[in-house]
Amino acid sequence: MSEPRVSVIVSTYNRPAALAAVLRGLLAQSRDDFEVLVSDDGSGPETRAMVRSCMQDFGGRLHYLWQEDRGFRAAAARNRAIERARGSVLCFLDGDCVPRRGFVAGHLRAAQQGVILRGSRLLLSRSMTQICELGAALPQDWDRAALRRFVARGDLNRMTPVLGGLMDGVRMLGMAFRGTNWRLMRGCNFSVAASAIRAVGGFDESYEGWGYEDSDLCVRLLHHGLRIRQAPAETCVMHLWHAERPRGGEPANRQRLLDVLGTRRIRAVRGLRMSEPTATTPNFA
Repeated sequence: MSEPRVSVIVSTYNRPAALAAVLRGLLAQSRDDFEVLVSDDGSGPETRAMVRSCMQDFGGRLHYLWQEDRGFRAAAARNRAIERARGSVLCFLDGDCVPRRGFVAGHLRAAQQGVILRGSRLLLSRSMTQICELGAALPQDWDRAALRRFVARGDLNRMTPVLGGLMDGVRMLGMAFRGTNWRLMRGCNFSVAASAIRAVGGFDESYEGWGYEDSDLCVRLLHHGLRIRQAPAETCVMHLWHAERPRGGEPANRQRLLDVLGTRRIRAVRGLRMSEPTATTPNFA
């Protein structure tokens, strides 16, 4: 394929069934001028085998990057994917967040220089998650009628984020007045120009253990002059249920975040392995 316009970086750790549902959603996208980089933070062989089984379907657009399991090191795993990515827009997605058909198109259509696009999510119940992981339900195909049924029976927490049109305008206007609030960004669904994320050194690999590595990145991007904007409705993802994860490392990571909030620092303490930011011209729609 020609150079991809978008690189979708999917973070995962030992949830091959959930990741398979995410890859099914990406395979069903309304456009195909994007690549997918699975950023694996040390999963077992089942995940590698599952990804390899999908590669032919993606026709060379799916890549797998694995690092040794030494605890929660999502920042480092994502940085290895950023270094490999060829798209001028980087879109970040968690490996348990199933994208709808317009996910890539929506992020690309709304992409702007100097903007972090923040996507929304809907939360699925445990029982519906099991059905999706088995491939018996395809969240990327659900229309509004289906979503209403799932909300009514408690399998979905809400549906307003998928309502476009006037609601999109209201959400985007509201976000324009709060675009410097780092708490608004969701690490499971956001996009930004590759040149901007490389200029700040990517994720800070000092963050090990649960939490705040995505908030740190957002703060440094804001220091670099970017602003947060709401992504359109079609970028909303279906977040598969999971048990609460252990939060070891949270106190130290929270202190790291407080430190960067108290400065105007832009570069990661331990960031990308590139000697200097790569010159990438954003290719916006």
